Amino acid sequence: MSPTVPPLAGKLGGLKSSAIRDLLKLTARAEVISLAGGLPDAELMPRERIATAADSALRGSGCLQYTESPGWAPLRDVLAERESGRLGRSVPLDEVFVTHGSQQALSLLAEVLLDPGALVVVEDPAYVGALQVFRAAGARIVAVPLDGEGMRVDVLRDLLARGERPAVVHTVSNFHNPGGVTMSSARRRELAELAEAQGFWVIEDDPYGELWFDQPAPEPVATYSPNVIRLSSASKILSPSLRVGWMVAPDPVCRAVELLKQGADLCGSALTQQIAAELLADREWLTTHVDHVRGVYGERAKALVHAVRTRFGDRVVCTDAAGGMFVWADFTDGTDTQLLLPRALDAGVAYVPGAAFAVENGYRNSMRMCFTTSDAAVLEQAVDRLAAAHAG
Repeated sequence: MSPTVPPLAGKLGGLKSSAIRDLLKLTARAEVISLAGGLPDAELMPRERIATAADSALRGSGCLQYTESPGWAPLRDVLAERESGRLGRSVPLDEVFVTHGSQQALSLLAEVLLDPGALVVVEDPAYVGALQVFRAAGARIVAVPLDGEGMRVDVLRDLLARGERPAVVHTVSNFHNPGGVTMSSARRRELAELAEAQGFWVIEDDPYGELWFDQPAPEPVATYSPNVIRLSSASKILSPSLRVGWMVAPDPVCRAVELLKQGADLCGSALTQQIAAELLADREWLTTHVDHVRGVYGERAKALVHAVRTRFGDRVVCTDAAGGMFVWADFTDGTDTQLLLPRALDAGVAYVPGAAFAVENGYRNSMRMCFTTSDAAVLEQAVDRLAAAHAG
C-alpha cells in the first residue's frame, strides 16, 4: 500500500516562480550575453577590503556567536547615522532594523502589515520580488502605472476617491526596477501626504538610490511622513553575499518585525554585519568606492542606451539611464518580446520580457535590460545580436 502524501499549504497554489530566476538558468551558457540578470558586477565588489574587514571581525569577539534579532548594535548605529543624513532628521536606534537583505524586510513587513485580502497598491510594471511577497500574503493587488516621473500618484488619488483603502503602497522610488525611472520630488511629497490623510503605509524600497550617474536622487519619500517605511541594502554597493539589508520604521513596526524574525531565523549573521559595519563606517573609502562603481555603471548604461537607439531607431523607445541597473524598452512595431526571446537566445543574447513584470497582463512589447555586468563593447555586441534576432 502506497503512503498518503500530506498536502502543502493551499496558499502555494497561487504562487509562481520568478520568471527572471528561471531565465537565468537558460543564460548560463558562456556564449550568451545576458542582459537579463539584476546582478551587480562581481569585479567591482571590494574583495580585498571585505577580506580585511573579515579578518578584523574574526580577531575580535562575538562575530561567530548569535547576535541581537534587530541586528548588531554597532551596525545599527552606523545605519542610523547614514539614514539621519538622508532623511534630514535624527533617526533613533530603535527605528533601525537589520534584515537578511532588504527582501527579507519586505517579506516580514507583509506579515506585519497585511491581513489576507488586504489591498496593496504597486507600480506597474512591478518589482517581481514584491509581487511574490504580496501574493504569498494573500493580498489583493492593484497596479498604478508609471511614467517618466515615477508612480502616477494622480491615479492613486483617483483610486482613493473611488473608495479603495490600501493597507500598503509599495514603491521603488529611485531608478525603478524594472522601469528605470525615478519618482519626482513633487510626487514623493504628494504620496506622503496621501498616506497621512488616508492612513496607509508606504514601503519605500530603495536598493539603488546611491547608484546615481549624473545627479543624486531626490530626498526620500520617508522625509515627508512617519507613515513611510524605508528599505535599503548593502548588496548593490558592497556585495549581495553579505546579506545585509535594513529598514527604518516606527518603533512599533520594528518590534512586530522582531517577533516574526525570531521565528524565522532568530537573527542575522554577526560576522557579515560586523564586516558591513566597518565598510559603511569608513566614509572616505566608501565614497571613493561608490564613486568608482557609479562611474563604471554610468558608462555602461549610456553605451547600452546609445546602442539600442542607434540600431533600432524609432522601432524601440527606451528610458534614459540616470542611475540604478536597468533600462526599460518598448517596441513600437508590435514585436512580442516573449516570442522574440527564443530567437534572441539562439543569437546569443538574453533579456527579460516585459510580461514578467505585469501585475495582470500586459507589456508584451516591452523588455528589461541590465547593463551592470558587461563593458561597453560587449553591450554593443549584445544589441547587435538582438537586432539580428529581431530582423530574423
